[in-house]
Amino acid sequence: MLNTPQTVAIIMDGNGRWAKKQNLPRTAGHKKGADRVRDIALEAKRLGIQKLILYAFSTENWKRPEDEVSYLCKLPGLFFNKFIQELMDNNIRVTFAGELEKFPENTKAVIRKAVNQTAVNTGMELCLAINYGSQRELVLAMQNYANQVASGQRENDIQEQEVNELLFVQENVDLMIRTSGECRISNFLLWQIAYAELIFTPTPWPDFDEQALQQCIAEYQNRDRRFGGLSNED
Repeated sequence: MLNTPQTVAIIMDGNGRWAKKQNLPRTAGHKKGADRVRDIALEAKRLGIQKLILYAFSTENWKRPEDEVSYLCKLPGLFFNKFIQELMDNNIRVTFAGELEKFPENTKAVIRKAVNQTAVNTGMELCLAINYGSQRELVLAMQNYANQVASGQRENDIQEQEVNELLFVQENVDLMIRTSGECRISNFLLWQIAYAELIFTPTPWPDFDEQALQQCIAEYQNRDRRFGGLSNED
């Protein structure tokens, strides 16, 4: 597809509100949202997107009720048990961004198994941001860099591209989408979205289907990305 964004990030918001409107428990919304990941990943691959980054679990999500957090920790297992073969069949490679250490052993094992199993794939990268927070990511990057300078491994001469290399997500984002009507970034990829196009859609994540993604891509293609320069009309 002409002018397809190479790196797309999505804040998958609205599972709980969707469930409430259906008179269902919040966990039902999370389950429906996990199934939607499969649909959007396959459609993103079909559209020619190279990397899809999904905000699956933030560093702030630990503040939610214990039973909801417990269910969220089980979702990777439910998702990969159901869809891993389909990801393999579509040559999709799974990666993650964030700190896994805080998760239960079963959750960590499931995610690492999916990463290892799909490592041979050469198609689209499906990156799950799990226990991810952009401010935390930047702090860890600064600590890493400071340690390198202090130990004499390098001079204090870092450049912008080298900052990218110290982060969980090293690509610049072309398009960021947030579902369910909220118009904020919520500590997601703050460095990487410096010149991303932003789309905030009222559609909750469980209802964000292939057509909704196509509409976002079409809107992106109609925008004039100047990166601080001038357009032909200026």
